[in-house]
Amino acid sequence: MVVYRIRVPTGTSLCAGSNNQVQLWLVGQHGEAAVGTRLRPTRGKEEELKAVVLGYLGPLLFVKLRKRRLLQDDARFCNWSSVQEPGDSGDEFRFPCYRWVEGDGVLSLPEGTGRTVVDDPQGLFKKHREEELEKRGKLYRWGNWKEGLILNVAGNKLCDLPADERFLEDKRIDFETSPAKGLADLAVKASLNVPTCWEDLDDFSQIFWSGQSKLAEWVRDSWKEDALFGYQFLHGTNPMLLSAPSSSGHLVFPPGMEELQVQLEKELQGGTLFEADFSLLDAIANVILCSQQHLAAPLVMLKLQPDGKLLSTVIHLQLPRVGSPAPPLFLPTDPPMVWLLAKCWVRSSDFQLYELQSHLLRGHLTAEVFAVATMRCLPSIHCIFELIILHLDTPYIRVRTGLVSDLGVFDQVVSTGGGGHVELLKRAGAFLTYSSFCPLDDLADRGLLEVKSCYYAQEALWLWEIISRYVEGIVNLHYKTDVAVKDDLELQTWCQEITEIGPQGAQDRGFPVSFSLQSRDQLCHFVTMCIFTCTGQHSSIHLGQLDWYTWVPNAPCTIWLPPPTTKDAMLEMVMATLPSFHQVSLQMSITWQLGRYQPIMVALGQHKEEYFSGPGPKAVLKKFREELVVLDKETEIRNAKLDMPYEYLRPSLVENSVAI
Repeated sequence: MVVYRIRVPTGTSLCAGSNNQVQLWLVGQHGEAAVGTRLRPTRGKEEELKAVVLGYLGPLLFVKLRKRRLLQDDARFCNWSSVQEPGDSGDEFRFPCYRWVEGDGVLSLPEGTGRTVVDDPQGLFKKHREEELEKRGKLYRWGNWKEGLILNVAGNKLCDLPADERFLEDKRIDFETSPAKGLADLAVKASLNVPTCWEDLDDFSQIFWSGQSKLAEWVRDSWKEDALFGYQFLHGTNPMLLSAPSSSGHLVFPPGMEELQVQLEKELQGGTLFEADFSLLDAIANVILCSQQHLAAPLVMLKLQPDGKLLSTVIHLQLPRVGSPAPPLFLPTDPPMVWLLAKCWVRSSDFQLYELQSHLLRGHLTAEVFAVATMRCLPSIHCIFELIILHLDTPYIRVRTGLVSDLGVFDQVVSTGGGGHVELLKRAGAFLTYSSFCPLDDLADRGLLEVKSCYYAQEALWLWEIISRYVEGIVNLHYKTDVAVKDDLELQTWCQEITEIGPQGAQDRGFPVSFSLQSRDQLCHFVTMCIFTCTGQHSSIHLGQLDWYTWVPNAPCTIWLPPPTTKDAMLEMVMATLPSFHQVSLQMSITWQLGRYQPIMVALGQHKEEYFSGPGPKAVLKKFREELVVLDKETEIRNAKLDMPYEYLRPSLVENSVAI
């Protein structure tokens, strides 16, 4: 008779426990044995029990769980199981789970050592891999939210999602109640302070949330300044638009502006000219709730000053039309209200591209492609699954059923609502290139590598390198040769779904084509891209919402009047252009809900879940965490010297996944 010691903890989230009893079996190479004692899982509690077995089971392969329902099925969230082999000094093996145990079927948990198919020459896990992927393939089906967009997980409602992809109960409650709190706070302020209509720009201060963000208060006080306008292209919440132009020929210069043309050409030759191009917005339909809204497709030219500041030199609000007079060019020397109105148009256009292209498409929808492909193609025992899965937590359907759904937030208050947002997403899909997801290539393509005052560029490269070394450490433990990468059919199928199926043809935009991961270096680069996109890149976009978009005049969600064609704007025209009170309130509420510090937040690399087994992977993870701490400290030191700290890529603030 031999004794195995077993530990089985239950999750700590609300409703993680269960009234149903759980039966366990141990499966080794030499046999299988049922554990006599049944568990009644309790939230946050770790059960310990002993299994007395007739003989040694051999190297352990699986722990099997079966939850037996009583009057009703009561799901239980299982963290993991661990088994200590016979003897006081017996080795302990971990069997990761981190999922809901539902129904009364048998759930098999393989021992946590990551294995490719090649690592299992005896085929001990072959059947398990095949059955798991077959089941997942039925749960995680590709869907098409809108024709012409990248694919998503199939389903139209939250209940269509697999249970493991829904928010845990405490996070769900916070997420669903926070908008009501925000709107209630605004309603109180409105009843006390807000006039019946906007008459002056200072009126926005009456419903502004002070105390939420020091940077937001600074934006409120300084948003009219040209230095802040340029600063946002380098360090704001959407650093993806700025680039060095190949020529100044994008502008159409009306007669009398030859001197400006010569000046821009001189800056271009000197490498100090940059542009922000919003042409994706051209001719986007924009009627929301039967009311005509307005969009522009600005082109902004900016000059990099010797001190690192970026100042706008000219704003073009409309693309030239054949047979029409050249639209006006707005300059810093124009009357103050004229120049301010032009900048408001640019900031509103930035809001549209930020929300739809930079945040939704390049963040949430792309992460969803990674997540669905991973669940369909990589079994839980695969080493790349263990490496990447914790970075693929994503809201899935919530974005599509709230922000951009029919009659959702965009259809109510955003210029690109009413169908325009779908057209914009289709256009932006053509720019989802492989290089644009890799900071070194992207920054080189945009001419920003040598811009020392671009903190986003510096920290994105630093964080990418740390993630890359982490990925390389895990990959080299499991793939000893390039041939091992090439021969891993599960891995190659996963890559194919990410590049060809989910994005519907991303191989035409530089992504690896089918079965083209030929080396460990290629695999490391690809996996690093996936993790960085879901962590650092998303955080660099997501974290600044509260700072930059709470003061609505700095980023109007919609515009009520057409773009100006003359330079006679007064305050009344500026006020009539900006959003209504209802639109402002909803923009502030959503911005607060999404941009606030989340009460349930996991920083990059600080997850408590343990998928890795064995000293090798754990040592790699430990080194990763140590490097993140060093970078975090260096960022803190750098920020202490700045008037405005840049913290959107600070490791302690970067989320471990696209979790919200």
